[in-house]
Parts: sequence; structure tokens; C-alpha cells
Amino acid sequence: MISVSIAVICFLTYASVYAFRKPFTIGLYLDEPKIFGVDYKNILVIAQVLGYTISKFYGIKFIAELNKVGRGWSILILIILSFIPLLLFPLFKSPWNIVFLFLNGLPLGVLWGLIFSFVEGRKTSDFIGATMAVSFIVSSGFVKTVAKWIQLTYQVQENWIPFYTGLVFLIPVTILVYLLEKIPDPTPIEAAEKSIRVPMDKNERKRFFNMFSFGLVSFIFIYILLTLFRDIRDNFAADIWLELGYGNSAGIFTSTELPIAFSVLVLIASMIYINNNKLAFQISQLIILAGFILCGVSTFLFTQQIISGYVWIVLVGLGLYMGYIPFNCILFDRMIASFKIKGNVGYFMYLVDSFGYLATVFVIIAKGSMGISISWTYFYSNGVLALSIMGSLISITTLLYFNKKYKIYNYE
Repeated sequence: MISVSIAVICFLTYASVYAFRKPFTIGLYLDEPKIFGVDYKNILVIAQVLGYTISKFYGIKFIAELNKVGRGWSILILIILSFIPLLLFPLFKSPWNIVFLFLNGLPLGVLWGLIFSFVEGRKTSDFIGATMAVSFIVSSGFVKTVAKWIQLTYQVQENWIPFYTGLVFLIPVTILVYLLEKIPDPTPIEAAEKSIRVPMDKNERKRFFNMFSFGLVSFIFIYILLTLFRDIRDNFAADIWLELGYGNSAGIFTSTELPIAFSVLVLIASMIYINNNKLAFQISQLIILAGFILCGVSTFLFTQQIISGYVWIVLVGLGLYMGYIPFNCILFDRMIASFKIKGNVGYFMYLVDSFGYLATVFVIIAKGSMGISISWTYFYSNGVLALSIMGSLISITTLLYFNKKYKIYNYE
């Protein structure tokens, strides 16, 4: 029951964080002028993701060296710093208000690492981490549903939607952070089984990177592919649904994500029953590979008009999150435990995460600035086909690499 309670707290906390990040994406901003030939909404997404990406790169050092004192206050301060720009955003006209979405993204990038630091290194970390990671799926759709409901019910202007949505979640997130601080540390037995989780200074980070350089670089490429198409799906969901004929349905953002969330949660949480850390690490890599294959097959069926756009979005989402979620809960946690690394998940996670978001910025800029006028649905479907092929090949190579490492270091 304690693990379930911790999982629920972490899930709700990170779900609430999305209320300060994603609501602006439900807007289409069709009345706003293009900036340097790029659609206004694309510029807003780029601005926020750029701030978020800078935060992720800083998180490589910040989260890796994180101490336990003051984590709750750090979370609340960062949320407030992200909320203030949401008030200033509608008060300034375009293009000057774009800078506030950049400032909104800056504090948000390190929040995942702060929250996950409360739960890593436990016997039930797979279950807790999976529950927290599933919030990526449900919370994005849920806060968009709340934002769309606010817009449709109160006729709120697009630029004010992010502020009012964040305002709704301020008190709940404060209570949840208080509950986070009450979570007990891992027991000595858990620390022995999963390796002691300690801060990593610059020399330790460099040593472990050199030790697994090819594997970590491969993980970076895999995560770039997953983050790229997961973030495009997330940020431009309103545009894709409009093109598919579901533009006036507020509940569509949640209804598609719930079956994905449930499926991924059951799949990843079941890893708790695998005590062998090496086996769990290998299975997590196979899950990622299976996710790429599902993305490719479902997209091919959609392009051949064998399945509907709704089913396609659900299946691609499931495949993407089968690849994405293990990175955020079990992959590095089990890697640390199986190779007996004295460090923390934060360093490895933020190493791949930062490059993933950087790639998202480049692709959105390229589509907007190079005069590519194709629809998001066409762009996304063709991109996912390429993603599935590249991701599958890299995943197989990475799995073979780490199996060789186990033999070299004689780890079981």
C-alpha cells in the first residue's frame, strides 16, 4: 500500500506540472501573423521547447549532483517561476509575448528529475516510476481537456488559456509537493539490491560515460527519435485532430490517451516481478524495440487506409510510449543496478533528454522556415515510418552492445 500511495503522489504531482506547460498548445493562433515566415504557433512551441531544452542541459549537472535537502521548496519555486510568464504572455502583443513562453519553459525542465529523486532506488521503483511516467500520457491529454473546457465554457481568449489552466492547478500541486516530502528514503535492503543512489560529480560522470560511451550515444539517438515524434504529436495534436475531422471535440485529447496509459502501465509495472536486474534491463530494451515496430506497422496500415485516423493515433501513441516510458522509469534504474554503478538515474536521463528536445526544436524550425506546406498529418505519418526503421536498427545494435559489456565486466 505504501508503494501505491507513493506512486499516486508522484503521478498526480507530475501530472499537475503539465498544467503549466501544455495548455497553450490547444490554441491554433490562426489570426496571428507569421514570424520570419514561420507560423506563430510553431514559434511559440519553439520558444517554450528551447527554454525547456536549456533547462534539460543544465539538469545533466544539477540533477546528477542533487542533494536531498530542500527538494520540495525547489519544485514549488520553479513552478511559480514558470507560472508568472503565463500571466505576462497575454498582457503583451505578438511578437513580444513570445519571450514569455521561453521563460515559462526554462524552470520546467528539471522538475522530472527532482520528483523522481524521491522514488528511485527502491524495490518497487519500476512500478512507481511507471506510474509517474504514465502521467506523461494522461496528464498532457487531461490538461488539454481542462484547457479546452475553459475555452469553450467561458469563451476565454487563446492567450489567456495557459494562465487560467495553471491557476486551477496551483493549490493541488502545492499539497502534492508537501506529500512528496513525506515519502521515506529507501531501506538499507533496497539500497543493497538496487545500488546506493548518490550524487555524481564531474569526474564520476565522465568515467561512466567513457565506460558505456557507445551504448549511451545509441540511447541518445533512440531517445531523440522518440522525443521528436512524441513531442510533435503532443504539441500539434490539435492540428492533427482538426485535419482528421475531430477539431471540435474537447474529450478527444483524453479519450485517446487513457487506453495507451493503461496498457503501458500494466506492461512496465509488471517488471517489478523481475528481480534479476540484468534480465529486466534487457527486457526494457526489447519493449523499446517492440514500440518502434508497432509505430511502423500501424502507420503503414493507416497510409493504406486499412485503419482509421483515430486508431492510428492510438496505436502510434502506444508504440511511442512503449519506447519513451522505459527511459523515464526502468531503463537506467535497472542499468545502474545491474552494472552496480554508484550514481543516480538523473545523470543518464538528462543526458539523453536534453538532446531529444534539442532535436525537436530543429525539426519544427526546419518545417516552418523551409517553406514546407504539407499537413502535420502527412508530415507525421511519413516521419514515423522513418522513425520506426531507424529506431529498430539502433535498438538491436544497442542490445547486442550491452550484452557484450556484461561479458567484459562479468556481471550477472
